[in-house]
Amino acid sequence: MKLGIITVSDKGVKGEREDLSGKKIRALVKADSYEYCVVPDEKEQIFNAIINFVDNKACNLVFTTGGTGLSHRDITPEATSDAIDRPIPGISEIIRIESFKINKRSVLSRAVSGSRGKSLIVNLPGSPKAVEECLEIILPVIPHALDVLEQGSVECGNLT
Repeated sequence: MKLGIITVSDKGVKGEREDLSGKKIRALVKADSYEYCVVPDEKEQIFNAIINFVDNKACNLVFTTGGTGLSHRDITPEATSDAIDRPIPGISEIIRIESFKINKRSVLSRAVSGSRGKSLIVNLPGSPKAVEECLEIILPVIPHALDVLEQGSVECGNLT
């Protein structure tokens, strides 16, 4: 698996904030190799980073962190929606449902998930604590999702 981590942060780009969420993703997701970048909360730059990681860098799993809230600068879901071929709403839905048990504000997340070709793209929150909580929820299904995207068809009936 090749992992892509895109941190969306105006302050991170300016060097005003250390990217702890990107580091958290890297620590929790076991990957053969990875690509990493920090981009501002600008739709075109987020979109281009996703496209670059999937189409040019061959990342088959891309996590974004940040830019999923209600602020007028939070446009990661819109950029991601433009980059994906097919939405996979269940991933973001289960993150919101399970995260709600920890923090009621999680329902305000506008995060999306989907595929582009044979790659999986998932929006995560910007907080390192929330990133860890969300990854604990979805990491068990990621290998199967990647297998299906890569192979086109795998036996799903015997899996739990």
